[in-house]
Amino acid sequence: MLCVQNCSIATASRALIHAMNFTVAPGEVLTLMGPSGAGKSTFLSWMIGALPAEFTVTGELWLNQQRRDTLPTERRNIGILFQDALLFDHLNVGQNLLMALPAAIKGCEQRQHHMEQALENAQLAGYSRRDPATLSGGERARISVLRALLAKPEALLLDEPFSRLDQTLREQFRQFVWQQIELQAIPVVLVTHDPQDIPTGGNIVTL
Repeated sequence: MLCVQNCSIATASRALIHAMNFTVAPGEVLTLMGPSGAGKSTFLSWMIGALPAEFTVTGELWLNQQRRDTLPTERRNIGILFQDALLFDHLNVGQNLLMALPAAIKGCEQRQHHMEQALENAQLAGYSRRDPATLSGGERARISVLRALLAKPEALLLDEPFSRLDQTLREQFRQFVWQQIELQAIPVVLVTHDPQDIPTGGNIVTL
């Protein structure tokens, strides 16, 4: 369970977010919508612990009954997916995915198995040795989702992840993302400008 309590964010000259409260259950997607400059991406930066010093913030972030906003980024265990896939182009697909696996998964053989299984589940079997530069936009997007989820985050933030794809790929990728989230059963916060991105039955908060 992800819970935001009385979050307010401001700069010296203006308030962006005032007393925001919401709860997101495991497997649920909450969508943040609003015009550019409303503070959506700034709010996600606060959630992952990357808010620039120019902002002041009050409020609390709780995840699975543990307060997370007081922890450094690497201990919050919250994943984030951006508009761009942000794959490491000097590594092949398999190496990109292996970097995300938790240290608790020991041994080269075991880690390789987890990586290959993730690719197979995403209908990308045989892609482990591919150069990211040879992938289509849709393939890069799917790999980026796999990498985010292989890290076993307790929650996932999606910052306009569908916006760079054409309409056909966009719909296919949406369905892929919702399927993967359902399998992981983690709470998700989505930022988007497009009402078509909102999953059926999802809750919406407008900024």
